[in-house]
Amino acid sequence: MPQLTDMPVVSLKNVSVNAGALRILENISLEIPRGRIVTLIGPNGAGKTTLLKVVLGIIPPSSGTIEKADGVKTGYVPQKFQIPLSVPMTVKRFLSLNTEHPNEKKQAVMEETGISHLMRRQIHHLSGGEMQRLLLARVLLEDPDLLVLDEPAQGLDPVGEENFYALIDSINKERGCAILMVSHDLHVVMAKTDQVICINKHICCSGKPDEIISLPGYASLFNGSHSHLALYNHKHDHTHENSGEYNCVD
Repeated sequence: MPQLTDMPVVSLKNVSVNAGALRILENISLEIPRGRIVTLIGPNGAGKTTLLKVVLGIIPPSSGTIEKADGVKTGYVPQKFQIPLSVPMTVKRFLSLNTEHPNEKKQAVMEETGISHLMRRQIHHLSGGEMQRLLLARVLLEDPDLLVLDEPAQGLDPVGEENFYALIDSINKERGCAILMVSHDLHVVMAKTDQVICINKHICCSGKPDEIISLPGYASLFNGSHSHLALYNHKHDHTHENSGEYNCVD
């Protein structure tokens, strides 16, 4: 197993994103350490997906800076992916698009993600969980140092959710890649995450799951629930230091 290091693969400092007069993200500062799992949580419209796109370089920040470690390769698993029904495509063919990886490597990632038995199946016939595993396999072909996932288990049943997050945890441990993901599946994610970052346009609080789960700031964000997001009207009555320790005060 690769050795973990606290050196960040990506660092954001005072990053803000505007859309015209609308502020989408405000003064986001965070680090994603190599080999760690970081999960973003927050209400709908909090800017979580926008933050992922900033990290990926899809959306430029309006202000602030982003730094990536030298040679860092980033892989992205989107929330949804569709190919027109008129386009026939097997799992094996999909893994071969625009890549020149040897068959042995493709077979290895299919086995790693649990889809080797699906290699001849048309992707239009895959279940939601199977499709997510295929997208993950495609990304893993490139051996990313940072894996970015946007609500990867959305639409899966509870067993499918648990199995998918167990796979993510295994990939993190075996490959040593950093993982940044957005998730609403708190009852599963909390057991698999090194750091939780709560955002509502800016970072409200951050810390290890066992440090923040019972504290007032986290409880107010989720209305006392550990498994479902609730609307949260943020009040500016706490500090915004984001070193990985819990810094939310009501």
